[in-house]
Amino acid sequence: MPVPDNDFVTHLRPPKNRVDPTRPYFWLQEKEPGRDGTLQDVHTLFLTNTECPFKCVMCDLWKDTLSQPTPAGAIPQQIRYAQNCLSPGASTVKLYNNGNFFDTKAIPPEDHPAICSLLSTYSHVIVENHPKLCNPVIPEFRDRLSGSLEIAMGLETVHPKVLPALNKQMTTELFARSTEYLLQNNISVRAFILLNPPFLTDPDENIEWCLKSVQFAFDQGVECCSIIPTRTGNGAMEKLQDEGDFVTPTLNALETVFKEALVMDSGRVFVDLWDLDRFSECRVCLEARKSRLHNMNLHQKILPEIPCHCNGSGNL
Repeated sequence: MPVPDNDFVTHLRPPKNRVDPTRPYFWLQEKEPGRDGTLQDVHTLFLTNTECPFKCVMCDLWKDTLSQPTPAGAIPQQIRYAQNCLSPGASTVKLYNNGNFFDTKAIPPEDHPAICSLLSTYSHVIVENHPKLCNPVIPEFRDRLSGSLEIAMGLETVHPKVLPALNKQMTTELFARSTEYLLQNNISVRAFILLNPPFLTDPDENIEWCLKSVQFAFDQGVECCSIIPTRTGNGAMEKLQDEGDFVTPTLNALETVFKEALVMDSGRVFVDLWDLDRFSECRVCLEARKSRLHNMNLHQKILPEIPCHCNGSGNL
């Protein structure tokens, strides 16, 4: 089939969810190990703002976005609201906005001073951004913060045929240059890596290329990698699955890449546990395996595998 483009991605979408520009659509308090391995309390805010201009074929984050530019003043209002709902004292805050923090239509630049003022109690701030949007505004934003800044960027995969097919408008060379620019400006980087991206359907190759992508990220100076099992739910992925161009990752494969990435001992590695039940049909061992992965996220150590008569396949 032809390489997906914006029209392919948007034509197959279900409707967006209704969101309120004065409220984040979700927020939570969690723990995450810092650079020194100590567990940090983290406020994670999922901000409501305009849709990302990059229409990645596997993305479903547009479901909770606005169809128009974010109103000025809305993001500080959302941050205040979430902070009032969360327990105080977190040292780290993640401002995830389903796109790019330095997209001016998503986060109005005139709100930067108010945002940084609201973040003054945090020692570390994490935002997400596309490598194409790494520019001098980012160091300026960093200078307004009381603490350090980290940018999370989607590398997705380094597979030379798959990455161009994701409609991400990015190359590995661009990711490397953007990472270098951020590191030169004392801004740390984390990378999002896909397990089982579309157009890579061999189980062994999916594990191989996920690990190659993790290693590439670490080689560029990335401090931590978050491995995300690719899922359906946006219309385009269902179409690709029907055409044989996407296979759902297994829980067993996720456990394997997590273990092997930790063995690299090159930086922190996390696996995304959202909707983990999608990747296992085993009613017996799922919760125990999820707990194991959660604790491996927290402690960055390989823990004993969970014995089950599904033999790690996730199927009885």
